Amino acid sequence: QLQLTESGGGSVPPGGSLTLSCEFSGRTHYSICMGWFRQAPGQERESVAAIDSDGDATYANSVKGRFTISKDSTRKILYLQMDGLKPEDSAMYYCAADYRPLAIVSDVLEFEYRGKGAQVTVSS
Repeated sequence: QLQLTESGGGSVPPGGSLTLSCEFSGRTHYSICMGWFRQAPGQERESVAAIDSDGDATYANSVKGRFTISKDSTRKILYLQMDGLKPEDSAMYYCAADYRPLAIVSDVLEFEYRGKGAQVTVSS
């Protein structure tokens, strides 16, 4: 079992930056894949980024070059550094995790464990 808690959401103008954090706890001594997905009102959920137990990361094309996912396994925190934010990045952002490797479950939307989300609003 894993417990995930996001923090760091907020409101920023276009071009601004935010860093989301996700503290994870529970059975963390196993290899864990982690990631972020988002959902805006009235829209489908969208995978944003994922990182496997070796630290290899993948990104959605819509955020590639602007967002960076990283994980501090000692402190048990997952991060999402978001730069160059655009209004279309506004959404609820969710942290997710799974014990299965990315080779098995490649889409963050299919990860078993999820947090409750953090709101990101990009507006002038």
